Parts: sequence; C-alpha cells; structure tokens
Amino acid sequence: MTDEHVKGTTTQAKGKVEETAGKVTGNKDQEAHGDAKQVQGGAQKSLGDVQDAVREPKR
Repeated sequence: MTDEHVKGTTTQAKGKVEETAGKVTGNKDQEAHGDAKQVQGGAQKSLGDVQDAVREPKR
C-alpha cells in the first residue's frame, strides 16, 4: 500500500461528505464538486495500484 492509496481514500471520503452536504442543502455546485473529488480519489487509488505493481518483485 502506498501513500497514494491513503490519499485517494481520504479524498473520496471528503468528496462523499461534500456531495451529501450539497444534496441536503440543495447546492448543486457543491454536490458536483463532491462528485469530482470522489473521481479524483479513485484516480489516486489507481495510481497507488500502479505503483504497487511496479514495486513488486517479478517471479
């Protein structure tokens, strides 16, 4: 597990909170920003997966 995995998970969680807050308050901009953060977090986690794959020894 890399730092990117942790950062990605954190970013996704923040995005979910922001999206939910936007839905509750009716703020579509905040909701969309939360969705975007979740996508960004997923990309960070994918980067971590790639880093792990590169670091693993070949068998």
